[in-house]
Formats: sequence, C-alpha cells, structure tokens
Amino acid sequence: MNEMAFRVTSNDGTTIAYDREGSGPAVILVGGALDEGVENAPLAPALAEHFTVYNYARRGRGASGFTEPYAVEREIEDLDSLIAEAGGSAHLFGASSGGALALEAAAAGSAIDTIAVWEVPYAVGDDIRPRFEEYIADTRRAFDAGRDEEVLELFMRMTGASDDNIAARKAAGKQTAHWAHSVALAPTLVHDSVFLNRYQLPADRLATVTQPVLVTTGGPITVPYMAGLPSDFFDRAADELADQLPHAQRETLEGPDHVVDPQTVGPLLLRFFSTEH
Repeated sequence: MNEMAFRVTSNDGTTIAYDREGSGPAVILVGGALDEGVENAPLAPALAEHFTVYNYARRGRGASGFTEPYAVEREIEDLDSLIAEAGGSAHLFGASSGGALALEAAAAGSAIDTIAVWEVPYAVGDDIRPRFEEYIADTRRAFDAGRDEEVLELFMRMTGASDDNIAARKAAGKQTAHWAHSVALAPTLVHDSVFLNRYQLPADRLATVTQPVLVTTGGPITVPYMAGLPSDFFDRAADELADQLPHAQRETLEGPDHVVDPQTVGPLLLRFFSTEH
C-alpha cells in the first residue's frame, strides 16, 4: 500500500492522497481498476524533468478516503481539487478506466489542457456486450450483498482467469496479504462500471470534449491474465474513441503490457504534453 505524502480535500470533504514530483506545468496521473496509484508511479520520474507530476489514489483506494454514496460527480470533483492544488489547470494521463474518468472530467468542464489515455476498456462490439452486461449485473448483486471477494473473482473470470488460476492467486496472495488488499479494492470495480457508462462509449459526451486527446494502446492483447477478452479489445475501443472525439490523435505502441511501461509510454507523453496544439 502506497501511503503517499500529500493530501487535498475534495468538495464533499473526502481526503485524497497524492504524491508530487518534478517542476514545470502540471500533469495528473489517473489510475485504473484495482490500482491506488502504484501502477502509474513509475511514470512520474519519466516526466518530472519537464513537468510537475501529481500521482494520486482515487477515492476508496489506498490512503484516500471514501464518502457514500458513490457518484461520478464526486470523482470529477476529486480531480478538480487536484487541478486547483496544481495551479488551476493540468494535463491528464488516464490509464485504463482512469482514461474514461479523464474524458468524463473534460466533458464536465474541468480545467484540463490536454489528455492522454491508455487502453480505455469500453466494450465495443455485439460479440462481447452480453458478457459485460452479465458481469455488471453479477458484480452489482455481489456488491449489494457485501460479497467483495466474489466481486473480485467475477472480474478475474471476465478478463480470462480460470477457477484454478483464481485459487492459485488466492493461495499465494494470502501469504503476503495481497489477496486481502485486492479484495478491499473490489468495490471500486463496481464504481468503475458506473462512470464507464456500463462499458459503453458515451458518444454524446465525448463529442463535447474540446481538448486535444492522445488515444493509445499496446496493440493486440497477448498477456495470459486477459486471455478472456478479444485480442483487439482495447484497439476497438481506441479506434472508436478516436472517431468520436473532435480532436484526437491515435497511436499504437508495440509490446507493452496493459500496465503502463514508462520507457515506452513516457517519451510519447513528453512529446504530446510539450507540443503546442
């Protein structure tokens, strides 16, 4: 668990934890599913020579607080509080579901300069919509019943884990407390389904995003833990995003895992955030 060094108070009084590194214009890193800022943290030193990088734990994750009830508006207010702390405007990088949050914030009018998103998990295609609708319904039922471990297992199965895989990861994780930590983050998977618009592209809102947006993926899925998804899952969503956004640039980076590789993604972000658009 990353405790993070700094705190800011969101509009509803929730405490949001963050780290800050570097100097220059502000870049805020927005994490994805089951992440409290750890996966984006290696990007900070890759950008910090030219930017002040803010890496935060979204509400309900890590050292950040959570106030009921959940609403997309509260997550946008968290970002707005960080943007205010950063001087009133910022570039955003959103990984996975964090990319959808960055786009929702832009559509809501947050003071954002430019946006880069990485492998946003909208479920595009009639072949996978039924699976996602079933997943959303199942996780909501488990969440409402307080069965957080089941929520986590449903997510793992949906992305491709077998029962044997889950049992092995559970057994290994119990030795290090990693499994319990993941279970504690499981409710945020249900929250992600809400602001991801049930994993459907919100075309009406995307059309109102006026900022330049860099839409990136790592090419076909090859990692075993996502074998349950079509190999072009993230590319489908990225291509559709690029079509719907008024000012989009589409890039594919060969080789990275779904977890961001700073050596591959970092240089591209440096160029994009430094360019006059």
